[in-house]
Amino acid sequence: MNRIYKNFYRQFYLKTGGFIPSKPLNHAMFPGDYFQIKNGEIILLGNLFRNAIINEYDADVSGVLAQNAANWSFSDGISKPYSGRGHGHGAIDGEFEFSKQVLAFAHKGSFIFKAEEPETVKIKNWNDIQQQLILKLTQTLFTFRELYVVTESATAANTTLAISGEANAELELVSDVENFGLVDIFGHDSTKTIQSKDIDYYHRETKRKPSYFKAKKLAVQDEKLSYFISDFVNKSNNSSEWTDSFFGSNFHSDTDYSPQMIFQNAQGHFLDMLQSSELNPNTALLYFKWVDANLDDIEKLFTNYGN
Repeated sequence: MNRIYKNFYRQFYLKTGGFIPSKPLNHAMFPGDYFQIKNGEIILLGNLFRNAIINEYDADVSGVLAQNAANWSFSDGISKPYSGRGHGHGAIDGEFEFSKQVLAFAHKGSFIFKAEEPETVKIKNWNDIQQQLILKLTQTLFTFRELYVVTESATAANTTLAISGEANAELELVSDVENFGLVDIFGHDSTKTIQSKDIDYYHRETKRKPSYFKAKKLAVQDEKLSYFISDFVNKSNNSSEWTDSFFGSNFHSDTDYSPQMIFQNAQGHFLDMLQSSELNPNTALLYFKWVDANLDDIEKLFTNYGN
């Protein structure tokens, strides 16, 4: 899946209030699934409930929760240069009318998405179980340092998605739906595609697959991260004195460390630099917390393809 899909993923997150499409698209993601993102791919590792990391007495999963359908149908870079009624002649039915619509995609990565009757299921008592999850996932059962946990999954009665592979792509659609002008035929079950141009992805899903999710991810506690950054900068000062003494040379070793650059990289390396005795079941809650997966994590899904 290349970078033309990134626009859809980003817009989906923003329009739906934080949901992320699965990758690959239409892959099922259930509450309690835990995964990592490696080389731009979601690597599913297990499920909290299926693997008994959380026992059934501690699990509190909601029933089906209806969502606002208006937030689940949207597009970007789409225009409709033609919409109208046409006439045809069938050998059996004789004359008939049909609706016709042309969708134009302005840019590479322009898309149109439609979902009907969106619903979600979520972990209701996340606040009650999050600390025991930190202990189990980072210390007593596993030693994860990077991990995501799905907290809510979304489905729809049906979804339709089209994404352009090039600028000026087109879809030409027809349908026998009545009252055309009040009804958009994209995503309708009677709609047929009679012509497409430079469309990279076009799919209508008619099953309620939980292919959209919200997630929490492990992160380092702010206090510990701030201390690490401060300590790193202090230890890096006057490094030229050490290099001159140790190597017996006049190497130029002054480095201008950018606080922003250090902060961006610290999350990934801080835990690796801890001494073996520092992080243990008694201290894990001082080092870890859970935060919401966000647009930065969507960027990780496309790291193999540039920006």
